[in-house]
Amino acid sequence: MTPISAPDLIPGETETAASEAAEATALAHKRRKLFSGLGAAVLLLGAGYFAFDHFVASREVVTDNAYVGANVAQVTPLVGGPVRDVLVDDTQRVRRGDILLRLDDTDARLAVERAEAQLALSERKVRGLIATGSGLGAQIASREADQSRAEAQLVAARSDLDKARTDLKRREALIASGSVSGDELTIARNAQSTALANLKAAEAARAQAIANRQTAVGDRDANQALTANASVADNPEVLAARAELNQARINLARTVIRAPIDGVVTKRQVQVGQRVQSGQMLMMIVPIQAAYVDANFKEVQLANVRPGQKVLLTSDLYGADVVYRGTVSGFSGGTGAAFAVVPAQNATGNWIKVVQRLPVRITLDPAQLAAHPLHVGLSMTASIDLSN
Repeated sequence: MTPISAPDLIPGETETAASEAAEATALAHKRRKLFSGLGAAVLLLGAGYFAFDHFVASREVVTDNAYVGANVAQVTPLVGGPVRDVLVDDTQRVRRGDILLRLDDTDARLAVERAEAQLALSERKVRGLIATGSGLGAQIASREADQSRAEAQLVAARSDLDKARTDLKRREALIASGSVSGDELTIARNAQSTALANLKAAEAARAQAIANRQTAVGDRDANQALTANASVADNPEVLAARAELNQARINLARTVIRAPIDGVVTKRQVQVGQRVQSGQMLMMIVPIQAAYVDANFKEVQLANVRPGQKVLLTSDLYGADVVYRGTVSGFSGGTGAAFAVVPAQNATGNWIKVVQRLPVRITLDPAQLAAHPLHVGLSMTASIDLSN
């Protein structure tokens, strides 16, 4: 093909070709500028991300898996009985010591009266034992006198028996010579028998006197064991009765159920006339003034988290306008999965690794809680400052 020389071109076509060449050159230049700008933007974004990650993100960890909690107090009666009055209702604020409800105290008052009567009876009984101790001492002296008399009678009975035996021997020696009649010999023999019987009676009387004295000594020792080293007020029997009275008074006082802490009443489950048992939950009190936050951070976020670090928190209730300042107080003893009702079976063959979350306890400023109260279960967003 023979090339066309410039003089052979038509003048209009020459202008069109030149214009297209200029446009192509301009478009190529524009593309180069766009690609250069795009590359610069990518570099700028990469540098910005690096700077953010290095100077900001690496100095804090954030989670929105955080919820308000509190050490809720369950109100349970320590004694059972029918409910007479209920003085509070759900959402009501109470102070520690405020009366929440009253139980019928009729049985408790009767128990106090019985315990008072038993205490008075025990005191009188101990006083009687102390007085009996003096009487038992006199009784022992009397039994000693009886024993001495019985021993003297025994000595006399032995002397009478010796005399009777001697008289009988003399008469038996004279009976052959006829100096003593048969009647005299019979009388002598009867006298010996009588003296022997009197001796046995005297021995029995002495044994009885000794036994009576020993019984009196035993009674005295037993009485002293009940009263030794103690006054009426310190006697164990009186102390036991007084303890029963104190217990009865405590049970009476427990028929009035008071708030154990400051807070808000919730989950009231008791009505007037209902009979409640000891340990039954009647209501709960939530100490919103002492609320805290449990933030569930991923395990990969906690390498540099330490107790004492500062935390910024916002709630869905108040939004970003209210920022709470808290402090990391500690970590849970295990992840949520570890304490689940149905724990994960990680030993099975179809195991899939899941990033775990560990609850981090965050304490809040009481002044901020007073100004902007939080309630248990509300959602929070927590950001821990790792620079501290």
